Amino acid sequence: MSPHRVPGGPEGNAMIRLGLCCIFAAQPIRFRTTTAASIGKLDRADALARLASLCAANAASLLRALQYCAAHGIGDFRVNSGILPLRTHPTTGYRISDLPGHRAIAATFRRCGDFAREKGIRLTFHPDQFVLLSSPNPAVTRSSVAELTSQAQVAEWIGADVINIHAGGAYGDKPSALRRVARTLAKLPDRVRSRLTLENDDRVYTPSDLIPFCGSEEIPFVYDVHHHRCRPDRLTVGQATDLAIRTWNREPLFHVSSPREGWNGPRPERHHDYIGLRDFPSEWLGMDITVEVEAKAKELAVLKLARHLKKLGAGVKSPLRS
Repeated sequence: MSPHRVPGGPEGNAMIRLGLCCIFAAQPIRFRTTTAASIGKLDRADALARLASLCAANAASLLRALQYCAAHGIGDFRVNSGILPLRTHPTTGYRISDLPGHRAIAATFRRCGDFAREKGIRLTFHPDQFVLLSSPNPAVTRSSVAELTSQAQVAEWIGADVINIHAGGAYGDKPSALRRVARTLAKLPDRVRSRLTLENDDRVYTPSDLIPFCGSEEIPFVYDVHHHRCRPDRLTVGQATDLAIRTWNREPLFHVSSPREGWNGPRPERHHDYIGLRDFPSEWLGMDITVEVEAKAKELAVLKLARHLKKLGAGVKSPLRS
């Protein structure tokens, strides 16, 4: 039996940690960004000053986000992958040490990590879709590794234990694509490799494709049940859940969402504002797991789902209160 499953289902001692993804719907907590075109109009000194201002503002916003999570019982926060805007852009990118006030920026991020540890809030990253380790194009792989390395530095500052990516494209040959992923994994810096996870998607890679690969490469598998329902395989939700858990050496991380226009709608892969009550797997109720809520209503959806789970008798893991 997995150490993360509690006998007896929801009436046991399991606690589900619900996660908020990146941004807020109703709270006035915002993360700032910019474009390469805008920054490119400035001379280098002014560009770096502008980027430093954005990074400092985002570090402060992250602390406010974590304070909100602590006050409202949200036990996990996915950090926006653009929290350091344009960090690895080919023309406007920069090293942290290039930024004026970089020590103060890093110190604020470390304060976020201290707060998260104090309150028991888990932190994760989910880089954008352009991060691909399966690409046959070496330039794409190099830029992807650079982005992962950048996010891993912030992950170290704040104590995030997951950098989750999709396997990418199959390029007409899944085994060859996964072999390219494996070769890149072997070359990754430890700060990336120790945090990296793979997730099934709704178009290419199913749990059946990735779970054996994750097992052999010792990479935790993030099970997205919505993606699995959009692109099913031979596994049931329960089977995929159990196999996914076996890939983890720490608290497993899963994703849940609901289709915007229903499962019979034209594009069931699109996310709804909230989580439909039937879309949260009953198999998860007796487990110690993190479930990130991928819903357009953001914190409102997380809080609504938490109320529903508590009505079912499921424990919801909350941050420590002061």
